Amino acid sequence: MEHRVLSNGTIWLSAPTADDVDAITECCQDPAIAEWVTIPVPYVRDSAVTFLEEMVVPGWAARSPTWAIRPRAGAPVVGMIGLGEQDESAAEIGFWLAPAQRSRGLMTQAVELVCEFGFHADGLALERISWRAFVGNYASAAVVRRAGFRYEGMSRLGSIQRGRRRDHWLAARLRTDPPGPSDDWPAQFISARTPSTQGPGVP
Repeated sequence: MEHRVLSNGTIWLSAPTADDVDAITECCQDPAIAEWVTIPVPYVRDSAVTFLEEMVVPGWAARSPTWAIRPRAGAPVVGMIGLGEQDESAAEIGFWLAPAQRSRGLMTQAVELVCEFGFHADGLALERISWRAFVGNYASAAVVRRAGFRYEGMSRLGSIQRGRRRDHWLAARLRTDPPGPSDDWPAQFISARTPSTQGPGVP
């Protein structure tokens, strides 16, 4: 598929390129990203190169696009978000954001833009976008809850991160779900503090 730039005038989402390698490498030094995202540790420059060559390029060639999150057109990368194809009508969303950009609502805006593209007939024409995050990642849960995802439960030891199995939460948004925050999440998510914003799907 062709690269698609997404923007709402506040943030810009565009395919990461080789020019972004150093910025990606710097962002991924953050311990919180390493805690919640399935990235290599330590994360070195070659890790970013491999990410571009083995995930970003083939992903765009198929139906698994990855976007760099930027505060303006042409600005350095401050985060990453992507859709991983599960079948012809379903995908999984994943994301991370650099520490200095958190708690500003940027990731919620990015998720909403990506979902709009994913569901639109001129985008991927998806019926379902799912989300999963390691148990404890309340920040990621807060983002998708605000973006209309509905909680679906917990999978015991359902994910693996650097050789260790971990429990993860599940949620999803359907094309037919109403926009706006979802109100069907357990109370623990409503009251939780959210100091970081990451999800496991985009290394």
